[in-house]
Amino acid sequence: MRSTPKSRRHARKGASAMRVIVDTSVWVSAFLTPHGTPGKLLHEVEQKRLILVYDITIEAEYRDVLSRPRFNIAPVLVAEFLARLREDGQRIAPPPVAPLRLPDPDDAPFIAAALAATCPIITGNRRHFPPECGVEVLSPAQCLSRLFTE
Repeated sequence: MRSTPKSRRHARKGASAMRVIVDTSVWVSAFLTPHGTPGKLLHEVEQKRLILVYDITIEAEYRDVLSRPRFNIAPVLVAEFLARLREDGQRIAPPPVAPLRLPDPDDAPFIAAALAATCPIITGNRRHFPPECGVEVLSPAQCLSRLFTE
């Protein structure tokens, strides 16, 4: 298991876990650079300090993208991640959102889930989630900061 800097080992006292929607690109980065900031998010999921909110479309995208040969992520790691998602995550069935002009139309399920669950989307690409979407957007670093300082 990855080690975590001492200052990051404990979330704020008395805090409940933070519910989040995580963009797939963050998980790709987490698996490719496990000691980077996205990898630290994965550690917080493992420690149950972050609760992943998802729907069946998001789960399918995670499975599809993380299994792509070009990323060379070990299938056992993808399987473990998806098992943890199903076991510890919060699966929802959000209503579809009104059509939006999005840089990536595949991001609509993430917006629908964030609106339904009233929780932030964690992404490395804020441009994919413009302000008119009506959702809070955090970078992985901002998510970690909130988790440990609020």
